[in-house]
Amino acid sequence: MPADHGFAESWLEDASGYRGHAARLACPATAEEAAALLQECTLRCEPVTASGAGTGVTGGRCPNGGLILSTDRFRRLEIAGETAVAGAGVPLADLHAAAARQHRLFPPDPTEWSASVGGAISTNASGSRSFLYGSTRHWIRALTVAFMDGSVRTFRRGERIDFPVTPLPAPRARKHTAGYYVREPFDWVDLFCGSEGTLGIVLEAELSLLAAPGNLLTGVIFFPEPEQALAAVDAWRAIPQLRMLEYFDRHSLGLLRSRYPDLPAAAASALLVEQILDGLPGDPVEQWLERLDSAGGLVDSWFGDTPADRERFRVFRHTLPELVNDRVRLLGHGKLGTDFAVPVEHNQAMMRFYLDRLDRLFPGSYCIFGHIGDAHVHVNLLPASQAEAESAPGLIREFAAEAVRLGGTVSAEHGLGKKKAHLLALEYSPTQIAGMCTIKRQFDPYWLLGRGTLLPVPC
Repeated sequence: MPADHGFAESWLEDASGYRGHAARLACPATAEEAAALLQECTLRCEPVTASGAGTGVTGGRCPNGGLILSTDRFRRLEIAGETAVAGAGVPLADLHAAAARQHRLFPPDPTEWSASVGGAISTNASGSRSFLYGSTRHWIRALTVAFMDGSVRTFRRGERIDFPVTPLPAPRARKHTAGYYVREPFDWVDLFCGSEGTLGIVLEAELSLLAAPGNLLTGVIFFPEPEQALAAVDAWRAIPQLRMLEYFDRHSLGLLRSRYPDLPAAAASALLVEQILDGLPGDPVEQWLERLDSAGGLVDSWFGDTPADRERFRVFRHTLPELVNDRVRLLGHGKLGTDFAVPVEHNQAMMRFYLDRLDRLFPGSYCIFGHIGDAHVHVNLLPASQAEAESAPGLIREFAAEAVRLGGTVSAEHGLGKKKAHLLALEYSPTQIAGMCTIKRQFDPYWLLGRGTLLPVPC
């Protein structure tokens, strides 16, 4: 199909603000068209970058010259019992809505519902419900992938990689998506999920669905001291059927007060919780009130058990990143954020490490929120001066090194893209990264696909 040489500038960026450059844009509608474009790029020795919805925060979809190949027209979406077939361009919001109409649930819940299915697979996205359900990888039954040689293959869960590979170690964190997934059982689906569009381009996926829970209780529990919230996290991880355990620090709540003036005045931190009530004994509301009292939570915390309540709390959680971005634009010095996770037993140690340095070096210019149930919070640095902006990358690298030292990962759900590709060397040795490069050459010997994403471009 012909490519567009006069595309909009927005195709060169993602949500991180990272900007690339490209010569042309193509929007194929079939696997055959996509494969032909990739083969053409190989023959021309032209770089090609897969582009999804542009919601990524690491620059992965930003092109490094050549062709942008958009997956937006891959919009097939069919729900049949416990299975969904979804094209790479299907927005997650559409997948969730279609599943809900059949009283089904696609368990992974990345915060940004305008993200595409292909993007979620590319980064092995997870989100707030990963505490119970895990990441996208666990819910993929099959993937259809187009390759640089012009071939298209469908891989089903359980099919073993058919070329020699050297296993790569896994961090001890509950979530991780830094580098290629190369460990037993050496599954094709595992390899492509989280590969950030550097091995092939995912065009369609077959996904597993669950029966939607009948009854849920959701709450935002406020604490007068951050230490109380952190202690509650450790106490509450074992609660049966808890599927969400999210954290908001003092600065996060400060940002949210502009939209939510009813936030308790004494709140210095908060936990967003959600529990499936189906089949549980006793009165769940009374149980939560007892937990709240025992943990020192505020009596004017919020609870709800209706769909409207859940939507209000989802919007509350989703509003925070929007406010962070508004703050960044106002300050004008850019934003740096972390995506590090550590083993849950080191959650409090990592939080102390963050706070010790932030309160000394970035006082008042940060906020911490996110998936604390998995020991995976996002630290957002909001530089208020040029000096802070210049010191921020070094601090992020220091945080990454400490996460790895504690047995964690430099990327739990966002991938590394181009902006954070340099962090891969903190988690893996040169020999291990060379092994990843060997795998990439198996599919992309001329290093054209996703150039600059995840792995260094060979000299």
